[in-house]
Amino acid sequence: MIRINDIYLPLGYTEDMVAQRTAKDIKVRLNDIENIRIVRKSVDARRKNDVHFTVSVEAEVKNEQNILKKFPPNKVSAVVHENYSVSIVGMRSERPVVAGFGPAGMFAALTLAQSGMRPVVLERGGDCDTRLAAIELFRTKGILDETSNVQFGEGGAGTFSDGKLTTGIRDKRIRHIFEELVRFGAPKDILYLAKPHIGTDILRDVVKNIRKEIISLGGEVIFEARLTRLVSKDDTVCGVVYEKNGKEYELPAENVILAVGHSARDTFEYLCNKGIAMEKKIFAMGVRIEHLQSDVNKSLYGKFTGHPALPPADYKYAVHLPYGRSLYTFCMCPGGYVVAAASEKNSVVTNGMSLYSRNAVNANSALLVNVEPEDLPEDSPLAGCELQRNIEKAAFLAGGSDYSAPVTLVGDFLRSGLSESFGKIRPSYIPSVKFSIPDSIFPDYITDTIRKGIPLLARKADFFNEPEAVITMPETRSSSPVRILRNDKLNSVSLKGLYPCGEGAGYAGGIVSAAVDGIKCGEAVTENG
Repeated sequence: MIRINDIYLPLGYTEDMVAQRTAKDIKVRLNDIENIRIVRKSVDARRKNDVHFTVSVEAEVKNEQNILKKFPPNKVSAVVHENYSVSIVGMRSERPVVAGFGPAGMFAALTLAQSGMRPVVLERGGDCDTRLAAIELFRTKGILDETSNVQFGEGGAGTFSDGKLTTGIRDKRIRHIFEELVRFGAPKDILYLAKPHIGTDILRDVVKNIRKEIISLGGEVIFEARLTRLVSKDDTVCGVVYEKNGKEYELPAENVILAVGHSARDTFEYLCNKGIAMEKKIFAMGVRIEHLQSDVNKSLYGKFTGHPALPPADYKYAVHLPYGRSLYTFCMCPGGYVVAAASEKNSVVTNGMSLYSRNAVNANSALLVNVEPEDLPEDSPLAGCELQRNIEKAAFLAGGSDYSAPVTLVGDFLRSGLSESFGKIRPSYIPSVKFSIPDSIFPDYITDTIRKGIPLLARKADFFNEPEAVITMPETRSSSPVRILRNDKLNSVSLKGLYPCGEGAGYAGGIVSAAVDGIKCGEAVTENG
């Protein structure tokens, strides 16, 4: 079997065209090709007069060795599948504990369960249904549940997002993760789309099914159970203490995977006070910007806008300013919503979310600026957490102290003016919004970079010139401001048996990379535990 890349297909292609175009590309007869299938598919919209699909296929073809000799490897290559399987090790003397049930914790627990180790999962938030009710109460009445919200609960922050599965890492475990997600209910197209996503509505069922699988294999998932202490002796983990319903419970444990997510600031504070080695790291903050999805489609698809084969257009841009700062888009949600994502009282946080259909009126994206360790004058590794918190509290005050989000229009923001009314773009944030000036919320280097960067983004995509585009503030939880140090066996450098894991610990940057790190930590427990 060989893989053939960069095959051109028109938007209205038929199934027969796939083999026909492939045969033409590699100069063989059509009947020389058997068992062909698309393994990657992307929209090529670089030329607006020729928007089309570019696909890669895997196929069985006669005289494959001769074809491989004729074409460079970036065009034709032999198919080599790196199959992944979980090692079966069975029970150890004590069950491993996984703290956190986001992408990293889920796949760590799933790996341990499939290996026969019957993990215990502690998740500070509620199950999906409990969590959904809490989020809806916050959206409609402004009543925040600090344990179950957009940040905390079954599936982690990724459950209430667009469910994007794009990643910049390469790892043999990625295919396994995608296949598992499909097995648990994700759409099959994630296996071949260049920009796969699941959508919040489908993700909720996927994470439930993963939980059910872990339990069926002998694992246990305890919700509304917040990790409060690590029990240790001679610099080695020997148990954990968690709080549930106001009571504390202790579990013996020789191995603890710490996958608490980047919003578990109280856990970071506890670990820091306990002397667990951690450090400040680069993270990012900024705002959410909303445009009409129809304007994004027109800008990126041109005359092909509205073609039934095309998905809602998305984008990813970055611009670099002369004085060294950069502005970049992140977690772009086509046809989505800006959501209330606070996890602490008297704070405002935003995030982006889409359903699988991506059919809402607005498109939204984070506009982020990196925060470097040297931007934080305090020596504490938690200085970034404190900056996040200060910005979120300033946003709460600017929004009127009722969880309304502060907003401004792009045109007014660029002139440092205060907006007074909306134009054609209405904000999607619920419960409500209030006009405010970003300069009262952020450090100067963030507002200056966004203000100077938006005109540069408009050179790449004309919809950024829209003065009525809505900026909603703040986006502070895009990445973790700390890294909990670990060695080459993924063990904390401070405490044997503790495995810092995933995005919160500073080792991932999205659903897929977090899931990969979760599997790696699960493997480390089976190998090192």
